[in-house]
Amino acid sequence: MNTTAAFSARNARRRPRLAVAVVEDLVTAIVTEVYPAGSALPPENVLCDMFEVSRTVIREATTAMTEKGLVVSQQGRGTIVQDSSHWSLLDPMVLSALFQRDDGLSYLDNLVEIRVTLESSMASKAAQKATNEDIAELTAQMEKLESLIQTPAAYVHEDVKFHDIIMRISGDKLSEAIINSIQGKALKNLNYSGKLNVEHIRETHAAHTEVYQAILKHDGEAAARAMRDHIEGSWKKRRPTSLR
Repeated sequence: MNTTAAFSARNARRRPRLAVAVVEDLVTAIVTEVYPAGSALPPENVLCDMFEVSRTVIREATTAMTEKGLVVSQQGRGTIVQDSSHWSLLDPMVLSALFQRDDGLSYLDNLVEIRVTLESSMASKAAQKATNEDIAELTAQMEKLESLIQTPAAYVHEDVKFHDIIMRISGDKLSEAIINSIQGKALKNLNYSGKLNVEHIRETHAAHTEVYQAILKHDGEAAARAMRDHIEGSWKKRRPTSLR
């Protein structure tokens, strides 16, 4: 973890829960353009009344939003909302709010594009690097997945582990970190996860099998292609026509 990220993480742990709740509400309001770029947030005393909290809590919340690149304090103007080019888009709160925007579906599409690019590359690397121990672990996970096809919710939980194993085998820690940071919030979004049913799970398992077989054969090109087809195909099936 870099110095800035570590500093932000320590601050987040120390920040009172009440302040975190205020931050979540204000981040969502900013990202969904209740407060558009260039506008000023309500004055401190108004925010205190709105959230029924002290000035200390509001100041903590403002500091947190400044760290996320959402706002900047300007003398004589107050706390001003920054343009989205300044936002920390990989921040969990910001990501969660992005998926709630009217154009949130485009961000989910973009997430899938990122997954395709990074996970296809990682599948290729995993196929080339996989040891006998790695293959044994992946085989055990495939067997577990096969036993859960009739229970979609449990399958989806283990599905994430299947992808985690491949990412770890690839040794590409940066790409893995990016995927984990952007997908964590998306998985909690019904527009991304879609409705679970056995038919979709069967198709998903067939796609997993293609990826698994390619890695088993140490065929990097086939593994990348299978992973790309899997992620794109799965999203095409569950992608909503509009946000709920």
